[in-house]
Amino acid sequence: MEVLSKDMIGQWILPSLPFSAHGRPSVVDPVELVEVILYKLKSGCQWRLLPVNQFFTGASLTWQGVYARFNAWRKDGSWQAVWANLLGENKAHLDCSSVQLDGSHTPAKNGGEAVGYQGRKKARTTTALFLTDNRGQPLTCASPQAGNFHDSHGLTALFGEICVFLEAAGIPIAGLFLNADKAFDSQEFRQECARRDIEANIPRNRRAADWQTDDDTLFDPELYRRRVVVEHANAWLDGFKTLLVRYETSVGNWLAWHWLAFVVLFLRKINPKPTF
Repeated sequence: MEVLSKDMIGQWILPSLPFSAHGRPSVVDPVELVEVILYKLKSGCQWRLLPVNQFFTGASLTWQGVYARFNAWRKDGSWQAVWANLLGENKAHLDCSSVQLDGSHTPAKNGGEAVGYQGRKKARTTTALFLTDNRGQPLTCASPQAGNFHDSHGLTALFGEICVFLEAAGIPIAGLFLNADKAFDSQEFRQECARRDIEANIPRNRRAADWQTDDDTLFDPELYRRRVVVEHANAWLDGFKTLLVRYETSVGNWLAWHWLAFVVLFLRKINPKPTF
C-alpha cells in the first residue's frame, strides 16, 4: 500500500524532520521509516501489527522503534512543522476565496486526554475544529476538546490558534470570508472575526441568547452553499483509518496524525498521478 511515493516523501517531508547528529546514526532508510508511519495512518492497524519487514529493504526497526521515532517527532513539533512548511511553500495552490469552519466528533475507544461522553453519539468522543479552503483542502485544526462540550465551547481561543497557524504559514487572514453553521452563531465570535477583519457568514441561530427578530446581521446564502466542501474534507479524512476511530490516548499524537493526513491530501492534490 503506497500512500505517497518515495520521491514525494524525500522532497517534501524529510527536510522538515530532524535527524540527530549526536549518538549512533540511524541504520534505516528515513524514507522507508516515513513509509511505515504513513501505512499506519492509512490502514489504522495496531502498532504491534505493523508489517515492518515489508517496508525496510535493509536494516529494519521493530514496531517499538517506529513508534518511538513517530512519538519523538510529535513531541518536538516536527509533524506540525512538516505541514506548516509544505503549506507555506505551496499556498498558491489554495483557494482562499472563502474558508469553511466546522467541528468534527470522533469516537474515542481507549479514553485518554480530551475525551468526554457525548449523548448525541452515545459514546465517548473527542471534538476538534477544522478549517478548509474553498475546495475542501484542510488548512489547520485547533486543539482537540472533550466531546461533552458543544462546538462553540472555548471558540474564541481555539479560533485564535487557527489564525496564529495560518499567519505563521504565510496565509493572510484579513479579508477572508468565513462560512460556519449556526452552532457558531454568537456575538462574541462575530466580534472576534470582525476584530481580525474576517467576514463571518453564519446563519442566525434562534436558540442563541442574543437572537433578535429584527436582527440586521448580513448573511449570504449563495456563499454559504460553499460550506458543503467541508463535508468533502471530512469524508477524505475518514479514508485514513487511524482517524476514523481514536485509539490514541495522547491528544498530542492524535493531533499529529491529522497534520500527516493534511500533508498527504495536499501532496496528492499538487502532484496528481498522470493519466493515460
